[in-house]
Amino acid sequence: MRRIQQTKELKVATKISDLVNDLTLDLDQVGIYLATNNATTYRRVLEIAEAAQWEREERYHEDNDDNYLFF
Repeated sequence: MRRIQQTKELKVATKISDLVNDLTLDLDQVGIYLATNNATTYRRVLEIAEAAQWEREERYHEDNDDNYLFF
């Protein structure tokens, strides 16, 4: 059985997912730290969020093309 090779991007995405899925983690506080820590870090986190949002919307739109009025 072939195993899919994990790219650096997939490893980072998996790690981020694992970290933010901790229900005891205060995401608002994390956001405050990110916003005040470093402008570059903040912009890069926004870039990740925008890419994820675009991918989610694009995939949803393709899967439900016949229901475009309800998107």
